Amino acid sequence: MINKFPQNMIDSLQYYVYIYIDPRNEEVFYVGKGKGNRCFAHLSDNKESEKVKRINEIKLDHKEPTIELLIHGVTEDIALKVEASVIDLLNVKKLTNQVKGHASSKIGRMSIDKLISIYNPEKANILEPALLIKIKNTFSYSHTANELYDATRQFWRIGADREKVEYAFAVFDGTVQEVYKVISWHKAGTTFSSRTTTKEDRWEFIGQIANEEIRSKYLYKDVSAITNNQSPFYYLNI
Repeated sequence: MINKFPQNMIDSLQYYVYIYIDPRNEEVFYVGKGKGNRCFAHLSDNKESEKVKRINEIKLDHKEPTIELLIHGVTEDIALKVEASVIDLLNVKKLTNQVKGHASSKIGRMSIDKLISIYNPEKANILEPALLIKIKNTFSYSHTANELYDATRQFWRIGADREKVEYAFAVFDGTVQEVYKVISWHKAGTTFSSRTTTKEDRWEFIGQIANEEIRSKYLYKDVSAITNNQSPFYYLNI
């Protein structure tokens, strides 16, 4: 099996995006970007990961993974964007990639209304007792509803004023991504969740997506003037 490019090819290839295919079922199981001989590096990787496990299973069947380049001869920035788009399209949960593409959070797969909120935002005028919560940079516009909900409601070091909050706003990059009606607050880690914590001094809420009247008022609206400092959350109308 070929495990490196001829030296005279490498400069011409520049950055590229590659995929690993399982020859037993023709399923794409890994997407990556790199330059030089990066696409071959996984064949000798011995770290514990789903990707390495899949490669070893293929080799045990006396086969080798198929490696293909989707695009080459591009800059690193373009390669990052293509990698993110391909991972979003194929769904990272069906791949052995541990994370979404590095450029996915801001230029990855998203709906038209979310896209408009980035380039042509409308200012929000929030009137209800609210808590604006900034989502970390691990956010992606292709997150599922449950992933966004858990990332918003957990795990906060927050005072007694939390009990006055009617609505919690998930905010990323200064824009409202979702609005939740807060039902009750609980000690961190005590409600069913996709995430865990060992921090006993934190809180989390149980809630539900707000009704359409509230959502239509605030969803994808700009709150950057309120959330432009380092604080992870902000009270309004409390």
